[in-house]
Amino acid sequence: MKALICSHFGLPETLEVGELPDPQPSPNQVLIEVEACGVNFPDVLLIQNKYQFKPELPFSPGGEVAGKIVGIGENVENFKVGDPVLALCGWGGFAEKVAVDADRVFAMPPGLSAEVAATTLYTYGTSYHALKDRANLQPGETVLVLGAAGGVGLAAVELGKLMGANVIAAASSEEKLGLCKEKGASAMINYESEDLKTRIKELTGGKGVDVIYDPVGGKYTETALRGIAWKGRYLIVGFANGEIPQIPMNLPLLKGCSIMGVFWGQFSKLEPKTSFQNIRQLVQWIHEGKIKQHISKRYPLEESSEALTALLERKMLGKGVVILK
Repeated sequence: MKALICSHFGLPETLEVGELPDPQPSPNQVLIEVEACGVNFPDVLLIQNKYQFKPELPFSPGGEVAGKIVGIGENVENFKVGDPVLALCGWGGFAEKVAVDADRVFAMPPGLSAEVAATTLYTYGTSYHALKDRANLQPGETVLVLGAAGGVGLAAVELGKLMGANVIAAASSEEKLGLCKEKGASAMINYESEDLKTRIKELTGGKGVDVIYDPVGGKYTETALRGIAWKGRYLIVGFANGEIPQIPMNLPLLKGCSIMGVFWGQFSKLEPKTSFQNIRQLVQWIHEGKIKQHISKRYPLEESSEALTALLERKMLGKGVVILK
């Protein structure tokens, strides 16, 4: 089969499109013929050996796929060949076929295209879990979203608005902030040209923000934390900046706030019932037109390494997707 191959750890330009043997499903797996694969920040970390999970070389990145089942493990009973599905494979998705544990595979909701299905789980799943399950975001509260024009950030803007919150979007350019405004942000901060702490204070009348959604890390984390409200909730989602921040622990004490980790992949494994309920709610909102993924670009497999470069350089607005069929 054709695949984007990581034969040694490094940056996206070290990846090559080539041939790999077709994967064989284990007794508890299904084999999926991939139609589309979402592009996500963990893909960039995986190829550099910087992620929590460590695949064996060689492998293909790509952890979020949609396609049709073409093979079934002997212990799998709830799927059949030909079923359209979406799946969380961790890696292996930038390839024509991928074997996935059956408990990480979901029946494709009716009316949902492979392209939409393959770009929804990671971003909207992460952001909804963060805002609903971790922060318990309430209508009327204010949420600050850092990196607001990226995949998970833009989903958080859209979901925060839908959940009744006032959303402040923070990003690094006016183009990015314009997209955030389209998705429902009520206020914007350009943290490349404006002082983040000062603007938070101005926009909240000195109160601070109730919830901070941070997929960026780096130098903005401490500054944002200093702008949190009393009993606020700080959501640690990721480190797209590349730097894991060191937080002065007197700040949570002085603010009476909570710092919460958001690891949606682990949540979906350990709390599958709640995760499935979240996915059903997201699919319903998609069908109702209340949320809509912003796909910045569609890439053929031959150009999939370019998608990872755009993500690494923070040039991708919303979500990218690799189309295989």
